[in-house]
Amino acid sequence: MKLIKSKKGFALLAALVVVAISAIGAYAYWTTTGAGTGSASNATSNGTIVLHGIAPTQLYPGGSSSVSFTADNAGASNLFVTTIHLVSVDADAGHPSCVTTDYTMPDVTSNTNVLAGASGQALLGSGTLSYANTAVSQDGCKGATLTLNLTSS
Repeated sequence: MKLIKSKKGFALLAALVVVAISAIGAYAYWTTTGAGTGSASNATSNGTIVLHGIAPTQLYPGGSSSVSFTADNAGASNLFVTTIHLVSVDADAGHPSCVTTDYTMPDVTSNTNVLAGASGQALLGSGTLSYANTAVSQDGCKGATLTLNLTSS
């Protein structure tokens, strides 16, 4: 108590009280609750898969060939091929009289996950490309190199 009775002691006590109150004030806070929203967006498209069909057997009217498939995926995420569809067949420029509608192939179920960055990844499932034997001459297709125009879903 002697300390408080002197002016120096009182000043020291007052300074300690101010420091203590300041320290308590520095740790004081209000509690509350809050809510809010955030946002994110998905890419509109990861790109497309490039399909390749390979028919190793030479075709003739009334014949068919097994077709295997590979795919390229230049995208950043995996893409899934469910079905492969033959849209049309084109003959090379040297065979303009080839009737390409004589070539058909039913849809092929693949159900293959094509990995991001894949090049030439083999797809599950194989097709059968058929060349119809019609009642008219099909000489226009002799020796033709065919392009299979494919889509997938």
